[in-house]
Amino acid sequence: MKSAAVVFSLALACAAQPRSDAPPAAPSSGALSSAQVDTGALSGVAGDAAAISVFRGVPFAAPPVGERRWRAPEPAVAWTGARSAAEFSKSCVQKLQRRLLPWTEEYMPQREMSEDCLALNVWTGASSAAERRPVLVYIHGGGYSGGAGDVLVYDGEALAARGVVVVTFNYRVGVFGFFAHPDLTAEAGHDASGNYGLLDQIAALRWVQRNIAAFGGDPQNVTVAGQSAGAGSVHLLTASPLARGLFQRAIAQSGAWDQRQNLPERAEAEKRGLELAHGRSLAELRALPAEALRDEALASGGPYRPIVDGWVVPDQVPSIYARGQQIDVPLLTGLTADEESSQAWYGTLDAQGFAELVEKRFPGRSQEIAARYTAGGTDLRERQKQLSRDQGLARLHAWRATRDKTGKSPDYAYYFERAIPWPAEPKYQAFHSAELPYVFDNLSKLDRPWEDVDRELARTMSSYWVNFIRSGNPNGAGLPEWPSDRERVLRLGAQIRPEPLPDAEALRLMAAPPPG
Repeated sequence: MKSAAVVFSLALACAAQPRSDAPPAAPSSGALSSAQVDTGALSGVAGDAAAISVFRGVPFAAPPVGERRWRAPEPAVAWTGARSAAEFSKSCVQKLQRRLLPWTEEYMPQREMSEDCLALNVWTGASSAAERRPVLVYIHGGGYSGGAGDVLVYDGEALAARGVVVVTFNYRVGVFGFFAHPDLTAEAGHDASGNYGLLDQIAALRWVQRNIAAFGGDPQNVTVAGQSAGAGSVHLLTASPLARGLFQRAIAQSGAWDQRQNLPERAEAEKRGLELAHGRSLAELRALPAEALRDEALASGGPYRPIVDGWVVPDQVPSIYARGQQIDVPLLTGLTADEESSQAWYGTLDAQGFAELVEKRFPGRSQEIAARYTAGGTDLRERQKQLSRDQGLARLHAWRATRDKTGKSPDYAYYFERAIPWPAEPKYQAFHSAELPYVFDNLSKLDRPWEDVDRELARTMSSYWVNFIRSGNPNGAGLPEWPSDRERVLRLGAQIRPEPLPDAEALRLMAAPPPG
């Protein structure tokens, strides 16, 4: 039964002060100013608030350059003396796009790039290494082809001020992170190749296990989280035996696993690798300048993404879940209302175009599904948007059902519907990634005409996330109830309320695999 709407109060909040361009200051006397990790001593800097310590650009693996290109990450090289952790590392090699609407500069990497990029960043409010604070390890998005851990919207200071130790990091992307080749498989010793970016993620989680206590973090209370490709990575990690024991909770934003699309198998990925190699040996490929290799890979067409390699990812993710072989941990997951608003067709198709879209997405079922969106004279533009929204909810519902068949841990689902105030670009509404500044409570990082409702929503959402990171349950005092039953989601917007999925029969139909 639909629960009553819970309208949260519009408490006034003071706007955060803008970031300063002054040189980084030392943390206050009560905050950690240094840390000893397994490769040496680190000297941290203060965040915007002196009570928060930040350690940037900390190597968690050796630079994957030269002979290390397309190898599993190796241990970071130790150093002597205190290493300054004042600056972020360079981003991993990718096609840098500083701005790609609806993603403005705050969502995109802005630094130089290099293959020497396997570094992480830590925000902590701990005053002693003896503390044991919950840990958030956040995996950036970017379609497995871009992104970086230092993107401004991921700034961890606000969550650190609430008692969480926040870790972000870089991992290899594109052809550097997901290139398979028979010779790489032969040399690896695991009869596998192609998932180096995922191996980087696992290496970062292992670094956290060994070292996070030095920052006041608890290695036995780790939440792995991510958005978009980061969410996909989270699901892949729950399906990987190599990640077992490295985290206790998971958050996947805009990332219900799409069970209708299989990952490429290793043989298929190796064939593609041979095509890119075009007769060249591994030694020749490893000798190519990074940007030349990147450009060749981009010109070859199609993305380089995770595969079923038989080692890091032993099988298709739904198959692993069906056998009950996943890492069964509490999950917080959901989507935004306008995930597809970055696409040119969104809300712009004519009647014929809409019919073609439905047929393409739901072959053999298009008439029945289309009929649900043409009754009552609904505006055609809104039909297209509602179809996209319901399909996203259907995918979420189906993935939760798959988890429930063999898993015992609860999951909490959200539906983010608040359109960022953006007079210059109102068409994007609650776009893919729109929830990030609210989750991190980082509204001050974006130049938008924020309203009181936004500030209160950020406070509430970040409180949910912090509660989940601490205990595996987002609920807490003063917050609207967030149910864990599969038939309801928590709507996050001007009102916060749990409510049933709309027309569950239609959602199940849309989530079903195409016939035949």
